[in-house]
Amino acid sequence: MKAGDLLLALLMDIKHKLIYFAIDLILPIAIGYLCKYQKRLGENFFNKLILNNILVVYPALSMLSFWVLPLKADLVWLPVLGLAMGVIPGVIAYFIAERKYNSDLDRGSYVMSAILSNLGTIGGLCVFLLYGETGYAYQQLVVLFQYILMFMFCYPLAQYYYQKSQKGKVENKISVKAVLFSRNQLAVVGIMCGVALQAANVERPELLGMIFNPLVHFGAWTALIPVGYSVDFGKLREQYRSIIDLIPLKFIVTPVITYSLARLVISDPIMLNSILVLSCTPTAVNAVITSRIYGLNLHISVAAFILTTLIFLMVIYPILFFSLSV
Repeated sequence: MKAGDLLLALLMDIKHKLIYFAIDLILPIAIGYLCKYQKRLGENFFNKLILNNILVVYPALSMLSFWVLPLKADLVWLPVLGLAMGVIPGVIAYFIAERKYNSDLDRGSYVMSAILSNLGTIGGLCVFLLYGETGYAYQQLVVLFQYILMFMFCYPLAQYYYQKSQKGKVENKISVKAVLFSRNQLAVVGIMCGVALQAANVERPELLGMIFNPLVHFGAWTALIPVGYSVDFGKLREQYRSIIDLIPLKFIVTPVITYSLARLVISDPIMLNSILVLSCTPTAVNAVITSRIYGLNLHISVAAFILTTLIFLMVIYPILFFSLSV
């Protein structure tokens, strides 16, 4: 194949990814926001959409993806560094939030916004534009444990903050059992089932593989439409000053520490650069979803999602793109 044909094919692939990015991220949020101006569908409907993801879509996707995941030790540092990209800002944000906020609902939302980054949609597209399929493959390994981080750590932590905020309003004490074992953790069951099937060498039926991609898109829409419905721009303006310190945390502190750790164990320059780009990604919409599920201050996570995404797309990624393309 000629160089011109390869370039054309690459541009077409990028075009398709940008289209999917708009369709699966921007459009459902916009539709959800417009739903605020209708009266037929109320708050209960959008809560059921969220519940559909927790009880059906996330467990199914978790099982299907881990079912075909090779259980090998190769490139083990990538998923470990992916966890570090959440743990590092999360630990720092925890101490910041304890001093900055009086409300546990505010603290929880702030910490979720620091931990959960958009390594999947935005991160995958950004490393693909730089390094093609090689960068995209590295990104897939980096995000390997992100569902585990979200479902086994962020969800229980968010529930902990919510229950802590209710102390004094209800007599019940914080239940560790209720935090760790609830229906919101069904995705963990899906992960375990997928790993068990993979370990037992059970081949995944072709039909299940065919429904995986449509299920991803369906899950994106049913998760993001309620997010758009929850957006209140008037209240967001009140939160931007509160979350301004997430900018250096997400775009300076986390990348510097993660990249420094990566250099100790990785020598491949493309792998290192991919890790650098991914460690700079903005707050994920999953932070908004988590805050909504557990009744935290939704406006903090939405403000963090919007502000950090705009800064990443307009400032951070252009600098990385031109610097790493040389």
